[in-house]
Amino acid sequence: QLQLVESGGTLVQPGGSLRLSCAASGFTWDSYAIGWFRQAPGKEREEVSCISSRGGTRKYADSVKGRFTVSRDNAKNTVYLQMNSLKPEDTADYYCAAGRMLGTCSLSPTYEYWGQGTQVTVSS
Repeated sequence: QLQLVESGGTLVQPGGSLRLSCAASGFTWDSYAIGWFRQAPGKEREEVSCISSRGGTRKYADSVKGRFTVSRDNAKNTVYLQMNSLKPEDTADYYCAAGRMLGTCSLSPTYEYWGQGTQVTVSS
């Protein structure tokens, strides 16, 4: 059974850091690009970042560029989203998604599989 599970979301103060994880099971992980998306209360889902199947391509939304870093460890079937200099506007449910993409990734939500999300709250 194909499954993605996000973890690491919690309450953090503005300016703080957090690392989210996306763990996969049930499929050949290193054939899939991974995207990170988020949805704040009352707002539409928006793109955050993505990474290609072997990590050679990484993309970021302008809103997080320079603050967030995406990486993956295919031996552990896990993708990470390191979030630094967090702002209250980063508060949202964060989702990872997986899709087959050859040598690239997409900031559009055109992914086959989605996790259930992890909640990040940035507040003092």
